[in-house]
Amino acid sequence: MDEPLKHLMQELGNAINDSLSESDRIAEAIGEIKRAGYDVFLVLEATIGFNRRDENGEVEEEESAEVEEEQPKRGFEATGKLKFTSQDHRFLRALKIAVDDDNR
Repeated sequence: MDEPLKHLMQELGNAINDSLSESDRIAEAIGEIKRAGYDVFLVLEATIGFNRRDENGEVEEEESAEVEEEQPKRGFEATGKLKFTSQDHRFLRALKIAVDDDNR
């Protein structure tokens, strides 16, 4: 990936991070979780695909990149199933994240 494209991808990652950190709705949901006595670690990953167009507007090649916010590594792994509450489902739907019905 060339340097100008890397810079543009970094800018997109920063814009996504800024929009999430400035969201009153997300801050409110995280605050509710903290008030309930839990620590919150929010890690989101976005996969972004793009194609280079030539001067005629035709696609030359397909590339993709992952934008991931740097987070400190934790010393644990998830080994079981998750149980989501109805509040969890509302929160994830607000973020436009689909959840399998099997986890309910």
